[in-house]
Amino acid sequence: MSSRLRTCLLTVALALIFSAHVSTAGAQEKRLTAEETQIVNTVSMIFAAARTDDVAKFDSVIALDFYIYDGGVRFNGDAIMALIKAQHAAGKRYEWKVTEPDVHISGNTAWIAYVNQGSITDASGTTNQKWVESAFLEKQAGTGRSFSCTAPASPWHLKTTMTNDI
Repeated sequence: MSSRLRTCLLTVALALIFSAHVSTAGAQEKRLTAEETQIVNTVSMIFAAARTDDVAKFDSVIALDFYIYDGGVRFNGDAIMALIKAQHAAGKRYEWKVTEPDVHISGNTAWIAYVNQGSITDASGTTNQKWVESAFLEKQAGTGRSFSCTAPASPWHLKTTMTNDI
């Protein structure tokens, strides 16, 4: 193979690698619209409420028919908060964070998939965890639901959440 052909192939290969890297970096840094940010904030508010056992805050951002699957079990809002409170009483602490959100909005419904990067801390120490979750939200503006001052300024309410370990 000639030196000129080798140089040409190397240039093409490097160009392809560079363009794939730039394309991937751009996809990871997608800017969210204001409404997509409301969706992310609503999910984050759920985590903040659960972390501090704040049932009123939790209830202010979930739909009346909210449910969550965790560990293959379906929980309603009261049941998941009771489970989390029991875990806190047993000395466990959880940190959750919405990363890499992928938000889709259609009318009064929204779907978000994200990587939840967090940790579990107990007497034996802290274990970092990473798993994939998705949630379905519904816009419930004008429903007459009361919001505490800590609730997000958003009409979006979480309806369901699914969890998958990765």
